[in-house]
Amino acid sequence: MVAAAVFLRWMPHHGLVVSALVAAPLATALAINFSRKRRFHHAINGINQEAITPDVVSTAAIAASVLFLACLGIYIVLFLPMEH
Repeated sequence: MVAAAVFLRWMPHHGLVVSALVAAPLATALAINFSRKRRFHHAINGINQEAITPDVVSTAAIAASVLFLACLGIYIVLFLPMEH
């Protein structure tokens, strides 16, 4: 959510294309929030059974989201003209 708010600062300089930069971290934050209960139950069951397995899909999804956000941010800053 903080990353989405920080990108709002670029809106006057780069226009509405920055909304993609706002939407990506916002979607990631919502996905993390909605999957929180499932992840907590998985961790609790793993602790009780003394065998926690890593959630590779969630980790890969967060890594892909961060990579996408970084690439999009670099593209917007370097290649899109600034509006005044």
